[in-house]
Amino acid sequence: MRQTNKEFYVGVFIIIGIVCAGYLTIVLGGVPMFSPKGYTLYAYFSSVSGLKDGASIEMAGVEIGNVSGIMLDKERLEAKVNLRINQGIQLSEDSIASIKTAGIIGEKFVSISPGGSDIMLEDKEAVSNTESALDVESLVRKFIFKDND
Repeated sequence: MRQTNKEFYVGVFIIIGIVCAGYLTIVLGGVPMFSPKGYTLYAYFSSVSGLKDGASIEMAGVEIGNVSGIMLDKERLEAKVNLRINQGIQLSEDSIASIKTAGIIGEKFVSISPGGSDIMLEDKEAVSNTESALDVESLVRKFIFKDND
């Protein structure tokens, strides 16, 4: 009887350990368990160099969403970025989406500059004003190998 009792407690302890390890893996790994409430907007950029899925979207330095997908739009020949905006945040139709860098060599994120229009963007609409990522390599190339005209 005592042996069965000991085996029961060891089993419970192992199950609790597995649940805790799974929870930590999900939380620390940043795996979203449930899709956050909000809506999706689209933005088209000529270059999204360095921007990754899951990158944050910020307005006035506050995170308001994240990038939920990046793909090439074959018709426009531009990068189409899916912007997942948190519930309760409204963006006007003349807002500007820019790709910025956190720090000197930090990771890329999308910065939203609010507009002044009274017309708000709805789910599945596109942000019409965008600014692509600054390509430092091309700037250096232009500076070093400038044309001698």
